[in-house]
Amino acid sequence: MKRIRGALVFIVCIFLFLGVHRQVRAEGEQGRVLFISSYSYGWDTVQLQIDGLMEGLAPGIVVDFEFMDTKRLDAETAEQMLYDRLSYTLSVVAPYDVIVVGDDAALKFAVDYREELFSGIPIVFEGINNVQYARELAKQDPLITGVVEELSLEKNIDLILQLRPETRKVIAILDDSLTGETERQNFYAAQELYPDLTFGEINVSECTTVDLRTRLWQQNSDTVLIFIVLSEDKSGKSYTNLEAVQTLVKYTKIPVMRMVDSRIEEGLLGGYVVSMRKSGLIAGQMASSIIGGTAPAQIDVADSPNVYYINEEVMSKYGMGLNKLPKDAEIINHHITFFEKYENIILPMLVFVAAMVVILVIVLYDNLHRRKLLSELEGTRTILESASQHDFLTGLHNRSKFVEDLSQMIGQEVPCTVIMLDIDDFKNINDVYGHAAGDEALKQVADRMKAMSSQILTPYRYAGDEFIMILLSEQSKIVEKTAYGCRQVFANDFIIRGTKKKITGSIGIASYPKDANNVEQLIVCADKAMYQVKKSGKNKFAYYGQEPEDNV
Repeated sequence: MKRIRGALVFIVCIFLFLGVHRQVRAEGEQGRVLFISSYSYGWDTVQLQIDGLMEGLAPGIVVDFEFMDTKRLDAETAEQMLYDRLSYTLSVVAPYDVIVVGDDAALKFAVDYREELFSGIPIVFEGINNVQYARELAKQDPLITGVVEELSLEKNIDLILQLRPETRKVIAILDDSLTGETERQNFYAAQELYPDLTFGEINVSECTTVDLRTRLWQQNSDTVLIFIVLSEDKSGKSYTNLEAVQTLVKYTKIPVMRMVDSRIEEGLLGGYVVSMRKSGLIAGQMASSIIGGTAPAQIDVADSPNVYYINEEVMSKYGMGLNKLPKDAEIINHHITFFEKYENIILPMLVFVAAMVVILVIVLYDNLHRRKLLSELEGTRTILESASQHDFLTGLHNRSKFVEDLSQMIGQEVPCTVIMLDIDDFKNINDVYGHAAGDEALKQVADRMKAMSSQILTPYRYAGDEFIMILLSEQSKIVEKTAYGCRQVFANDFIIRGTKKKITGSIGIASYPKDANNVEQLIVCADKAMYQVKKSGKNKFAYYGQEPEDNV
């Protein structure tokens, strides 16, 4: 009996300790905020939100962080895991003065579990795509306010029409996530405002990795892409923001707009974007006001903090003039001119003369450059119109023609082999010698492949520095002979900018029907074989499923 009483006393002491501990705050602490993100800390926009939040909070306010990670977890699992963590955490830490939620899933969680976890605690939301829901929620609950996230399709479409009047199609890149579903509705709702434009989408959730790359590459010059959300494709490949942007930049030849200020500097055009940092800043200021004594009901829901955010390098790449941008546009990747750098140290008398010379040179250069661009564009347009199935740089058949030919062969059950060639360290050629030198290397590789062409062997340019061939045979001797012939493409030195240079290539081989019975899988097999060569030292060839050393 004494033991039982002792155990009960011990348990009561533990609960009393936890209760006292929960009320203790650190010395100098002015308030406590819990930030709940719908995503993970590694998601780019979350870092921007947190940076802004910390800037907006008053000194002395302590912040704790929780992440739902809904980009990797399904909604039900993410909610349950967060609920389990918070059920314990909220029982042992000092009470929070304000809950800040980032994006729609976190707001939904806070509302669904309000009574159980956050009863009586003010909630400040930010980054909410479902604007109408957020505003109605704030009207109904005096303890809820925040800042919405409103992607302005109209202003972005107006901007691209100003920069590229030839635009006829607007294609959204999105998936079937919660954000994707919400923005899909907003996207098509804007269509009635632009009767002369065709609206469409690339639904990443319905595309395999190869399909996605192919569809991106096939978009024409009268089209603009708007990147909304790309988290996982049909093949199960997950994308971080950086990986999504790298895919879009690598496999497109038209501008790609984005409506949030994340990773635009990596090669996107940008546009009229939501500033995630400013969203966090406003939310932090609201939380500080509430902790300072202002009732949440007295703080109006803030409009989406949007700005024009443009990548000058992409503007230059596609021949778009900065003079067509709004005056308040924020320009990134701007290259400082000689005059901008030294204007404050040039003697007053020389400024006038230098300015006249610079202006004259700029005008002459601009005219020549524009004429050259117009001439190149006209030539490119002519080539594309007359030979839509050829790569304009190398003259080889392009990816579209390759897929068409391979589909026909497999459809007719013709045994064939796919040989994929990738130039080793091609990026180093571009970085060291320039993109013009890279083009020289590509054309020389293409010329050597053309020399191998026959009635049973056809070369294609697949993408970037990747080439591919269709051999109308799967007989081992013929395939092996052709593979050695492909290695001879790289046997002799290349002439790069007038200098001899050794260039090597990695080669992957897969056959139908031995290795795969459809187009997509056959390409994947050849690609895997090629990357096996890359891993084992490059400059070899490998059959799918075999080590490169077995075949060299």
